[in-house]
Amino acid sequence: MAARKSDTKLYVIDTNVLIHDPTAIHNFEEHQVVIPMTVLEELDKLKMGKASIATDCREAIRQIDRIIGDASPTEIAKGIPIQRPDGENLGFFSILLDTFDTPKRTLPNDLNDNKIINSLVTLQEKYPHRETILITKDINMRLKARGCGVGAQDYQNDQLLTDVELLETGFHRFEGSFWETQTTVETFHDETGTYHKIPINSLPNEVFVNRFIIDEKGFVGQVDKIGEEFVLLRDIPYEQLMSQNAWGLTPQDIPQALALNLLLDPDVHLVTLTGQAGSGKTILALAAAIEMTVATQQYKRIIATRSTRGLDEDIGFLPGTEAEKMEPWLGAITDNLEALHNGDENSHSSVDYILQKVPLQFKSLNYIRGRSFQQSLILIDECQNLTPHQMKTIITRAGAGSKVICLGNLAQIDTPYLSPISSGLTYLIERFKHFSQGGTIHLEGSPRSVLADYAENHL
Repeated sequence: MAARKSDTKLYVIDTNVLIHDPTAIHNFEEHQVVIPMTVLEELDKLKMGKASIATDCREAIRQIDRIIGDASPTEIAKGIPIQRPDGENLGFFSILLDTFDTPKRTLPNDLNDNKIINSLVTLQEKYPHRETILITKDINMRLKARGCGVGAQDYQNDQLLTDVELLETGFHRFEGSFWETQTTVETFHDETGTYHKIPINSLPNEVFVNRFIIDEKGFVGQVDKIGEEFVLLRDIPYEQLMSQNAWGLTPQDIPQALALNLLLDPDVHLVTLTGQAGSGKTILALAAAIEMTVATQQYKRIIATRSTRGLDEDIGFLPGTEAEKMEPWLGAITDNLEALHNGDENSHSSVDYILQKVPLQFKSLNYIRGRSFQQSLILIDECQNLTPHQMKTIITRAGAGSKVICLGNLAQIDTPYLSPISSGLTYLIERFKHFSQGGTIHLEGSPRSVLADYAENHL
């Protein structure tokens, strides 16, 4: 009869998990967290790099240092209690030395991944009554570990969804007429508009402030307040919504109109726009940004940046100022500026004029860290390539009177170890669902061209 395994597991953390979330060590409850020496060596090599991951590596090393403190080598090998922010000790932390005898199921030691897996096999043989599990974002490494008889999992602590199809879209569409589904409605008017008081149980399972209710008959309602039994909807006339104008741009469909409504709303401080290529994310955000900085002067400047694999590594080697270095990576901004002035006699001259007149600054994500932007409209493109930790670092840069606009397409993730479920964009949308001064819209279709729409759906 096989001996019963201990309830306390050994979780061995890979380097990419600590880069993804430097505080991951604290997220394994009562279990023991093990860091292989090879992982510490990899963190040490990466901590001085120019890439954005260097900051995360340094933070992970600091987290480990705080836990270890002045513990002796014996205590480190045995396991040090992990103290949580609330002072409670739950779980243990130890460092795995690569000095065990070669295990029976071994891989060539020419790769760091193989060294870690070999150490895990030895650890598993040394503690047969405890379940040993590798935690890594690397799919191939998980496959190799399983091939050697070691359990392996993805890091899922910051994954709030099991299926990206469940991600909040920002609006709920009723088939037919919305009013045919309602039996009790109280309507009133004031100087701010028309409002409907609706029983909360007559609406979809989840409702959030700034979520929209639309139907096929032209009704558009925006959730204004949520009570225990009732929801207050602000009635937005369809014609008014579709006739919105931002720097000459008007919406082409309802989702674009809803997005523009949130973008131009001074009480909404965070807007996230998702959707496939060509759905209008960047041009809507840019038009609204110029409108609010030049026409209405709600903000002093526009800070434009984007997350692109290779950007932070390559920018340091490019000649010129920060803005000149960023220009090749922010071509989407200038392309959309040209599109906004496509009807002008000389669109290039119009774009040059706008770039001189509009306080538009191109910033690298590296230069955003540690800064605080006041009275600014912060436009972040390609957010699907950010980790949850990176997303938090950037969003917290927003100072007093600033607004953040996050754009992304979860079908175009270029960063290793990220998926639509683990993307920082997904994390942000789910975490901010209940934020009363935020809103999100998933844009539909591909107005860029019939060709782009077909390619998006068939290639």
